[in-house]
Amino acid sequence: QAELGLNEHHQNEVINYMRFARSKRGLRLKTVDSCFQDLKDSRLVEETFTVDEVTDMLDGLQTVVHSEVESELINTAYTNVLLLRQLFSQAEKWYLKLQTDISELENRELLEQVAEFEKSEFTSSNKKPSADLIKPKLAPLNEGGSELLNKEIARLQEENEKLKTRLKTIETQATTALDEKAKLEKSLKDLQMIQGDQKANVNQDITELENKVAALKCQFEKTLNDSTANQKSLEENLVTTKHDLLKVQDQLSTAEKELEKKFQQTAAYRNMKEILMKKNEQIKDLRKRLSK
Repeated sequence: QAELGLNEHHQNEVINYMRFARSKRGLRLKTVDSCFQDLKDSRLVEETFTVDEVTDMLDGLQTVVHSEVESELINTAYTNVLLLRQLFSQAEKWYLKLQTDISELENRELLEQVAEFEKSEFTSSNKKPSADLIKPKLAPLNEGGSELLNKEIARLQEENEKLKTRLKTIETQATTALDEKAKLEKSLKDLQMIQGDQKANVNQDITELENKVAALKCQFEKTLNDSTANQKSLEENLVTTKHDLLKVQDQLSTAEKELEKKFQQTAAYRNMKEILMKKNEQIKDLRKRLSK
């Protein structure tokens, strides 16, 4: 027996379709034969015919046979489309994508193999259609396909659970990062406020110190104008005071730069306050000396 390279179930389906095609082909051949028989019965009633009469009969027969053959070819094509539709619909339910090779439909070797299969199946063995071959609907897929689909579903569910777990972890990390960001922003604002207060205090101290230095300068000038006798001493004291003033200003400038670089270190601010207080004491001491 010729084989088509299919499993038993699919080969039985092919046999069932070939039986259907053979029955349709037999009916259509009977129709064509009846066309000739009708011509014989209706037209061939005389012993002699003219060329025109024969031509007319053949034209009429050609028209009838052409119509019958065309109708059968069209019906066969539509029938094959319906068969493919059943197969594709069943495949789509299992998320499969079938492919066809139209060039194989004209493969003479395969066509001869099918012809041999038909000859072996329907002429030599006189088999009767079994119950499996006359089912009107497509048979369901075997358990192997269902098992594969269940495994694929289980795999997808496992992968989905892993993705859910990963998503929860990412959400937790994102929430933690947002909280840390909010805390850092609050700390930055607090430090900026502290820096602003510190700068304001330093500026106020510098202004006060400058005012005191200006007052001392005025006092020095007044002392020089009032007492020419002590002019030399006052000039020396004034030079000393100017040097001290420049030194203080340099120290203040250095302290301000350090404060801007290290505004988070409150100890530096306290050190500067102590320096300023010491300089204030020095200025007070200078004023006392000048007064003397």
